[in-house]
Amino acid sequence: MQLELSVDRSSPVPLYFQLSQQLEAAIEHGTLTPGSLLGNEIELAARLGLSRPTVRQAIQSLVDKGLLVRRRGVGTQVVHSQVKRPLELSSLYDDLEAAGQRPATKVLVNTVEPASAEVAAALGIAEGSDVHRVERLRLAHGEPMAYLCNFLPPGLIDLDTDQLETTGLYRLMRAAGITLHSARQSIGARAATPPEAERLAEAAGAPLLTMQRVTFDDTGRAVEYGTHTYRPTRYSFEFQLLVRT
Repeated sequence: MQLELSVDRSSPVPLYFQLSQQLEAAIEHGTLTPGSLLGNEIELAARLGLSRPTVRQAIQSLVDKGLLVRRRGVGTQVVHSQVKRPLELSSLYDDLEAAGQRPATKVLVNTVEPASAEVAAALGIAEGSDVHRVERLRLAHGEPMAYLCNFLPPGLIDLDTDQLETTGLYRLMRAAGITLHSARQSIGARAATPPEAERLAEAAGAPLLTMQRVTFDDTGRAVEYGTHTYRPTRYSFEFQLLVRT
């Protein structure tokens, strides 16, 4: 299927940006699916009446975003659209599934240990008391997306490793009769440490998105404390802002 692309030369928006925005929208909406090939730069330039450097700049901007990749002997190929996570109480597993990203999980740690001061404060329990720690690598289309470290009060739910690798943590909690009500969350960014970079297939020192969240049930009890890192080329948080009147 040939994409309907066009540029408006009377617009103050640069031509390369107009083209890159249309290509990005086609990827986000599934018109250009993962694995599909983009026409070569010469054909695209001739079709739109653009110079090759303009087309090359548009494509490079999407390569930089991680939406396209140039493969020797193959051409320019669509990778995957970025997952845009809304700021609501949802799990990464559900968000990936909703975005058609085929989530998969590797459980790296599933253990009970004494709560650190940080974890104890987040969950409202005594420092040194038992807490369940689960560390998982979340993937989509076989690529690492996020590294998730979660702490839960012991005895809350049965944290079976096989189940954790086939579904999301929040789904397991809801199936156990826990009503998730609210959360306190903070979002940041920092450079990847060498172990984090290796887990997420990024270069050491590459920027990572970070998220910390404490989740509460409908009785006000803290049921989960999560500290997560995400690849910004594959993932972003989406905000809706309202004017206070």
